[in-house]
Amino acid sequence: MEKSIIKSIITAKQREILSIKLVERPFCVEKTMNYVLVGLRRAGKSYMLYQYIQDLIKTKQASIEGILFVSFEDERLADIKAKDLGIFLEAYQELFNRKPIIFLDEIQNIKGWEKFARRLADSKYRVFITGSNAKMLSKEIHTTLGGRFLVKEVFPFSLAEYLAFNKIHLKKNWKYNSDLCADIVRKFNDYFYYGGFAEAFPLQDKRSYLNSLYQKILLGDIITRNSIRNDSAIRILVKKLAESVLQPIASNRIKNIIESTGLSISRNTLIEYLKFLEDAYLLFSISNYSAKISEKETIKKRYFWDNGLLNNFLFEPETKLLENIVAIQLKKIYGDRLFYYNKNIEVDFFIPSEKRAIQVSYSIADEQTREREVKALLKLSEVYSLKHLEIITFDSESSIAQNGKTIKVTPAWKWLVAGD
Repeated sequence: MEKSIIKSIITAKQREILSIKLVERPFCVEKTMNYVLVGLRRAGKSYMLYQYIQDLIKTKQASIEGILFVSFEDERLADIKAKDLGIFLEAYQELFNRKPIIFLDEIQNIKGWEKFARRLADSKYRVFITGSNAKMLSKEIHTTLGGRFLVKEVFPFSLAEYLAFNKIHLKKNWKYNSDLCADIVRKFNDYFYYGGFAEAFPLQDKRSYLNSLYQKILLGDIITRNSIRNDSAIRILVKKLAESVLQPIASNRIKNIIESTGLSISRNTLIEYLKFLEDAYLLFSISNYSAKISEKETIKKRYFWDNGLLNNFLFEPETKLLENIVAIQLKKIYGDRLFYYNKNIEVDFFIPSEKRAIQVSYSIADEQTREREVKALLKLSEVYSLKHLEIITFDSESSIAQNGKTIKVTPAWKWLVAGD
């Protein structure tokens, strides 16, 4: 590619960054470190870099001329190979003759990018990288980067961030302000159904945006990136997993469901497809804490990383969306320490390291439902001597004292805000 084109790309991006209006999010950066930001497409990784750059300029720690920002989503860079990446530094030096802070956005499609990033770090450049695939966290890449980069996962806006976008700021004792709580509940209803993608917040037709985004993730980040030929099978797979949220589902069961539609899929291919969905941050899974090692890998509960994407697939979605939104929050906090429990007792979420168990129920107004949820928590507490027993509902709040234990019942909106 001609350097004149590269130079125009560099300078155009500098002008663009200065003009962008941002919804600020918490983003703490060590001043001497390099970073890799990974997460779901459109979750806000690029915008967090824009925010950081604008902060650097505002505090006079850098000027815009000291920024080299390259977005590999630019179609003009579609044919760039790792061996060609040095041209960006050459073009920048000819323009500004100084050492820049380097931002490489959505670089994951360039095979061997990590060697270039390592070379930059070894040459004492500050480097920030984003990507939409968890393979960027692989052992091989970590080995190449050699401890010179810190990794941050970026997810769609939390409820607290969504409230801040809507100029609802929570101050001390906010829980006792009834008008403020009513505002939060109204905003939570939108967030509950349409999720945390900032680009969708001001739109009237959020569903069309979310469907378009899903197609982009499926086609670009999953099917094309992994050279999947049987795209019908993976489409059905995602649909069936959405419909199965709440329930543990075995790999063999998923295979049978797909084959019942007339499509053929091997067990190994299915396992690959499930990995691709998780690598693209579309889905995540949790295992049964009480299961045998083999069952922990083959029978899992699966959730979507955003309620808006899940809601694309559902009719009368409330029960599934409620458990999904709780799962997202817990996964962010606890990572691989999060499980469900199913061995004579069924408990939705179990964090043994915290002695914490959580049931999710849209409503416990029905006596049978209330008794079932309470009984499961109390039984599990007998086995593991738990300290924190909770039921998350859509809108009810109370405290249940039974058998010497206290179970806290919290509406999801209040629980989510408190968790942030």
